[in-house]
Amino acid sequence: MLSFLKSGQKPGTGWGARLKAGLARTRKVLNTDITELFSGGAIDEAFFDELETILLLADVGVSATDYLITELRSAVKRKGLRERQELKRTLHDALVGLLKPIAVPLDVNGHKPFIIMLAGVNGAGKTTSIGKLAKYYQAQGKSILLAAGDTFRAAAREQLQAWGERNNVAVIAQQSGDAAAVIFDAITAAKARGIDIVLCDTAGRLPTQLHLMEEISKVKRVIAKAMPGAPHEVLLVLDANTGQNALNQVKAFNDALGVTGLVLTKLDGTAKGGVIAAIARAHTVPVRFIGVGEAVDDLQPFVAAEFVDALLG
Repeated sequence: MLSFLKSGQKPGTGWGARLKAGLARTRKVLNTDITELFSGGAIDEAFFDELETILLLADVGVSATDYLITELRSAVKRKGLRERQELKRTLHDALVGLLKPIAVPLDVNGHKPFIIMLAGVNGAGKTTSIGKLAKYYQAQGKSILLAAGDTFRAAAREQLQAWGERNNVAVIAQQSGDAAAVIFDAITAAKARGIDIVLCDTAGRLPTQLHLMEEISKVKRVIAKAMPGAPHEVLLVLDANTGQNALNQVKAFNDALGVTGLVLTKLDGTAKGGVIAAIARAHTVPVRFIGVGEAVDDLQPFVAAEFVDALLG
């Protein structure tokens, strides 16, 4: 995985260390109890009952919890296991197996410009994620253009322009006007300038606001008019602090837009990082990126084994 460290960054502060630090709250809920639970003793029903409680408290969700416990029970029978400590690795591997199908990297090389549309509820971190994604793809040698499609919130436009100045990336914006028109202009400009990737911001939407969800669907249709086949990726940005409500957001935005990837932000601010497991069990939408901090390089591609190592390690 690419990890663009800041100049002079100290050893041990790379992505792996930051991921582990960012998941500290979830690990405190999950790993502290699991370490004690798996430390010794016989495998009995009390063990499985306690494990179920631990997983649910970490927001792994009912379906994913049932799946993981079923995997452990199967391993006990298949391998003739008797001691609890023999099962911890099995839990690790079962969790990796659950998450691997949704840990699919985003390939941006199929189109030029490659149009990425970002959506999500208010406060999920869309605009900040766009700034971080711009930096991430710049580090891969890609040219970037930002479209300030959140015309509803003036601060969002200013925030995106600040990211553009920081990263030396052009931002297409209007003082007022229609979001679809701004993004149309951005795509037209990107084609004329030979830009590799266009990151399109949109206004925050609540899934229950059906008329606003229709507006964002209109933005997607206009993008397709500006460039047939686009957007090439529809990223839904989710705040990990919302826990199980994230599942409802995925369904609502997927119904309206056909979501093709997820960005899970603010994993460092919650004890509910296990929600990724719940998402994996409920949906087939890939998790493209996860965020564990506010630094520009604290948003990186989601790798299942790496995540589980940081969570249980």
